[in-house]
Amino acid sequence: MEAQDAQGERRRRRVLGRILLTLAVLGSAAGLIMATTYASWTSAVNQNNQIASGTISISLGATGGATNRLNISASGIAPGDTIKRGVDLINPSGGLDLASITVTTAASPSSTLDTDTTNGLQMTIDKCSVAWTETGTNPAFSYSCGGVTTSVLASVPVIQTNAALSNLSSVTNNNTDHLVVTLSLGGSGGSLQGKSSTVTYTFTGTQRVAAPH
Repeated sequence: MEAQDAQGERRRRRVLGRILLTLAVLGSAAGLIMATTYASWTSAVNQNNQIASGTISISLGATGGATNRLNISASGIAPGDTIKRGVDLINPSGGLDLASITVTTAASPSSTLDTDTTNGLQMTIDKCSVAWTETGTNPAFSYSCGGVTTSVLASVPVIQTNAALSNLSSVTNNNTDHLVVTLSLGGSGGSLQGKSSTVTYTFTGTQRVAAPH
C-alpha cells in the first residue's frame, strides 16, 4: 500500500513538473511577443513651410504737386465752367494685383452744387498713357496728353458710391495711371448761385480673384 502511494506521488510530481515547464515556456513566449511589440523602429522627417500674406496698397501722387491737384479749390464758377485737376493713381511694386478700382465721392459741407444731380456738378475722369502736360496758373489748370487719352469714367453726377473705373493699368502692381478729374457746371438754375461744397475723393482697390499658391 505504501509502495502504491509513493508511486502515485511520483506521478503527481512528474505531471506538476510538466505543467510548470509548459507555463514557463508559455511565459517566455509571451515575454518575447511583448518585447517584439516594444522594440519597433521609427523614422521621422520634417520640413518648414513659410507662409506670407500680400498687401493691397494704392496711393495718390504728392498732394498739391502736379501729380495730385485734387486738394486745389475753385471759386467763382459759373454755368459752362470746368475744373480740371491732375492726379496720379499708383499701385506700388511688391503689392497685390487688383480685380478693380472704384471711386467714392462725398460732400461736406454739401449744397445744391452736389445734390442737384441734373444741374449741379458733373464729373468725368480721363487717363493719359504718359504724364499729362499741365499748363495754366493755379487754380485754373489745363492739361494736354502727348500720348493716348482713354476714358476712365464717363460723365456722372459728382457724388458717387463705388463708381467703377475702367481702363486702368494700376490694377496691376508696379503701375501708375495719370488721370485728370474734370468737374463741370452745366445748369443755370438760380438755386446754384452762391453755393459751396467740399468734395472728398476716395479711391478703393479690391483684391484680385483668389488663386492657388
